[in-house]
Amino acid sequence: MSALTIRPATIDDTPVILRFVRELAVYENAGHEVLATTEHVHHTLFCAVPKVFGLICEEGETTVGFAVYFFNYSTWQGRHGLYLEDLYVAPEHRGKGAGMALLKHLARIAVDNDCGRFEWSVLDWNAPSIALYESLGAKPQSEWIRYRLTGAELQALATAP
Repeated sequence: MSALTIRPATIDDTPVILRFVRELAVYENAGHEVLATTEHVHHTLFCAVPKVFGLICEEGETTVGFAVYFFNYSTWQGRHGLYLEDLYVAPEHRGKGAGMALLKHLARIAVDNDCGRFEWSVLDWNAPSIALYESLGAKPQSEWIRYRLTGAELQALATAP
């Protein structure tokens, strides 16, 4: 087994990022919800001043996983936080430490950037991931309810008088 390496994603990684996004969505029973295109990835991850960042995990010459993250802000802490939007390791490469390597790398980015938090969301049925996160000492935030506006509802609020 080759050593795992993690590096920042580059524009040349766009096809594998999109493949992993689609595979993750299928795993989460939401494959039909993926709208991202090559142009979206280029415009967001690889623009002049990106607000979202990607990591690629490789074993030798093989890309085995990825993560996408961004910085948020806690007014209570007066510090930035790191929010992990997606982390995915291809099924045939699981159990080799790639997920843990990505989490450790992200934790180092958070610490290096003086972040007060490292947060993410997980589906309530994803028992293997929940077990991993809890083994790290991560705590579920059950007192908060996450809300989302999309599509017509988002447009209606944005254009409301």
